Amino acid sequence: MQRRAFLQSLAALIASGVLPPGLTRTLAAEAGAVSVESLPALEGDLTLYLGRGEGGLYEDVLGAIRKRNPKLNLQIRRGPTAALANTLVAEAKAGVQRADLFWAVDSGALGMVGEAGLAQPLPEAMRHQLKPGFRYANWSPVTGRIRTLPYNPGRVSPDQIPDSIMALADSDLKIGWAPAYASFQSFITAMRLLEGEPATAEWLRKMKKKARSYAGELGVVLATERGEVDVGFANHYYTLRLKTGKPDASVDLAFTHDDAGCLLNASGVMALSEGETPINFIRYLLSREVQSYLAEEAYEIPLVQGVAMPEGLPPLTEINPPDIDLTRLADLRPTLDLMRDVGVL
Repeated sequence: MQRRAFLQSLAALIASGVLPPGLTRTLAAEAGAVSVESLPALEGDLTLYLGRGEGGLYEDVLGAIRKRNPKLNLQIRRGPTAALANTLVAEAKAGVQRADLFWAVDSGALGMVGEAGLAQPLPEAMRHQLKPGFRYANWSPVTGRIRTLPYNPGRVSPDQIPDSIMALADSDLKIGWAPAYASFQSFITAMRLLEGEPATAEWLRKMKKKARSYAGELGVVLATERGEVDVGFANHYYTLRLKTGKPDASVDLAFTHDDAGCLLNASGVMALSEGETPINFIRYLLSREVQSYLAEEAYEIPLVQGVAMPEGLPPLTEINPPDIDLTRLADLRPTLDLMRDVGVL
């Protein structure tokens, strides 16, 4: 289903309360998530700090929520997720509270704001809508993105790609990476936590000698498809989006096993002010309709139980991402210091 058609269906559903026939069939097998039909109306003033991301798809979701809730006065401040997190902490130190909600594209930023004591607790029932392993006391994951190894099947076969991220540094593969990219830095943070700083430093030193750098992870995937490198590091959705527009693209996905190479990170949202309205707003982001839209259009991984995975990804049980508290990714400073020390940044 193309983005425009899906968005029209989403808007029609949320505006009129009637499920379009095509969307009805799409959602029929996704019992378990809560529909917007069962959610209370949103009224009054809300200010949302919104981390930039996903090429406007989050804006589409917010527009649909506004359309269904005409008495909601939603004000949005947009900016890079890390900058907004720093702003929230600085405002709190100055005794100022301007935001009621923070929707971030990276869980580390949410961990930073939560550690500052700014987040409100979430209802237990809301937490139990989420898949096990993604239930937090004061923030809710919205969707996930998993680390992958995009590779060019014209250059290498799957059995040539190690299933250990640490072993990849000792392979003969030509590798592409984007070390300045935020998701890559979160991945290195996870590696520090799981493998230790000395092992991570040695891995980076080895990779520096062989990896080719790109400005972002979409660039890594495109370079892999062109055959400039054999394999790269990137979030899963860059490859899936490329193959949607170019089905014969020479790039496929490989996964490591139970290590930082298949880290499942998340975008997420937290309530910063008391009351039912911020909590109910979060319920809309966790609704069946919004979760399905982001899975189908952004190729993000739904973290609410009962919503189908995006096409092109195996079940999470087959990928087996590492068990790690995502809020521990908040402290990037040791990671950046380490990357600078070894000359990667």
